[in-house]
Amino acid sequence: MRVRLIKAKSISDYCTQQARGRSSFSIWITQLRYADWESPVDMLSTFAAADLLGNGTSRVVFNVGGNTYRVICKYYFGKNQVHLFVKWVGTHAEYTKLCEQNAQYTVNLF
Repeated sequence: MRVRLIKAKSISDYCTQQARGRSSFSIWITQLRYADWESPVDMLSTFAAADLLGNGTSRVVFNVGGNTYRVICKYYFGKNQVHLFVKWVGTHAEYTKLCEQNAQYTVNLF
């Protein structure tokens, strides 16, 4: 199934603030456009460094730009399409702080 990125504007807004990441996020979005997933495990075949979060959250963390940036998305596998809802975008260091607070499961900035 094709992937639909919801709240993609959050990514472009972040790139406005973090211009160095623009090309890395552009590559990530291009990979999403060509992705064809049937289950959450398929995300890992497209993005080997992605991590599926537990606790029944239906969330995935994508490493972008050689692990410089992280994107947390909530996913939903619909009838004909996979929906990825952007929940958080930041640097690796900012993500580490989220994890220390155990907030990666609940953060919802967008």
